[in-house]
Amino acid sequence: MQRIRLRYTKRGRLRFTSHRDFQRAFERALRRAEVPMAYSAGFTPHPKVSYANAAPTGTGSEAEYLEIALTDARDPEKLRLLLDESMPVGLDIIDAVEARTSGLADRLTASVWELRLDGVTPEDAERAVDAFTSAETVEVQRRTKNGMRTFDARGAVASLEARTAQPEPHTAQPEAHTAQPEAEKSQPDTHSPQPDRPTDQACAILRLVVRHVTPAVRPDDVLSGLRAVADLAPPVPAAVTRLAQGLFDEETGTVTDPLAPDREAVAAASPMAATAAAAKAPA
Repeated sequence: MQRIRLRYTKRGRLRFTSHRDFQRAFERALRRAEVPMAYSAGFTPHPKVSYANAAPTGTGSEAEYLEIALTDARDPEKLRLLLDESMPVGLDIIDAVEARTSGLADRLTASVWELRLDGVTPEDAERAVDAFTSAETVEVQRRTKNGMRTFDARGAVASLEARTAQPEPHTAQPEAHTAQPEAEKSQPDTHSPQPDRPTDQACAILRLVVRHVTPAVRPDDVLSGLRAVADLAPPVPAAVTRLAQGLFDEETGTVTDPLAPDREAVAAASPMAATAAAAKAPA
């Protein structure tokens, strides 16, 4: 049985798709691409697909991950192309690697988020960020299925900074399938995606790194914290995009690519396989 790990996106209007919506679209893509899926046992078998830490509905993402199990081996890149062609534009399969290590979910310990605050000046955003990061704790409330819950939104935030966004015309999404140089694939893509909506004014951009803790601290919780400590209230809902997620490096404060260990294992295995084949070849 072969396991393939995929990275996919939620862009533009497709950020409003729920996780269940994505599951349905992905399972249709598996059937269209005639992927030799492994299935679970039992009365109602299901394709073996494992999803890891999906982004909330309404947020965009450049870094969602899943793993599939196959009964027959396939080339990861060819499989990625087939699946991507079968998915709606905006739900793009942008990376694939054969799983050679365990614990993908365990390597998703932090996320990099971008929050676009239309109608907020960079100066107001910087003052709010300073107030938030200077506080030891920032208590916020969130309604859960068990009622209203109060928790600290500050402790999980590894870094928070304000940036200035200049006006730019709304353009179509860039091609999702442009091949990346191998060197670039070792790091997660944390570039700012094209805006999900047009804008004709400057606005503030917040770049946020949040550790995955329990209870989970979401970008909306950080916005609630900014409102509590600095009365920062954007006139329109923030456009939120996850730029990366992976293992948090405490020394550098960066989020590393969770697929890098698999790529390294595949690269290390290739010379070994070539050496073994050469040894078996007749003299």
